[in-house]
Amino acid sequence: MSKTKKSNIGHYEVLFIVPNKFTEDEAKQVINTVEGVITKNSGEIDYREYWGKKKLAYEIKHNAYGYYALAEFNASKEAVALINQELRLSNDVLRHQIVIKKVKSEKEIAKAKVIQEKIDAKRKEEAKELKKEAEEQEKQADKKSNSKKTKEIKEKKGDLKELDQKLEGILSAKDLI
Repeated sequence: MSKTKKSNIGHYEVLFIVPNKFTEDEAKQVINTVEGVITKNSGEIDYREYWGKKKLAYEIKHNAYGYYALAEFNASKEAVALINQELRLSNDVLRHQIVIKKVKSEKEIAKAKVIQEKIDAKRKEEAKELKKEAEEQEKQADKKSNSKKTKEIKEKKGDLKELDQKLEGILSAKDLI
């Protein structure tokens, strides 16, 4: 390839929504049809994801739910324009969006993986700290409640002693006999 002229082929991502009027099996057939549109227009699909049925943020053409699907593909700009036009005219696709996606090198993927591992480790540490704090608070609450219980028990014992003394006084009273 020439250093002055860029390749006409780019890496793209399409996210589309199939309306809820279809069953899940029919929606998967529609997804296959959309993928067929991409390959028919000389696109090569690298990656695909099926997200399933989700609630839409707002109703679109009287649909509150839709089946989401995502596909990454390589194609020329002209092919992307044709794919976009076909999806726009399709009654089986509620909404779609095609965006240019940067292809990551192996170094970038490895770097992102290291960063994600650091983030995960930090989250685990924070979760452990929160758990320890919660346990300490629970122990302090238990100590407070135990001290209150012991005070109540002592008060009850004191009340019982008083009661016993009064009972003895009543029983020993000469007025009753």
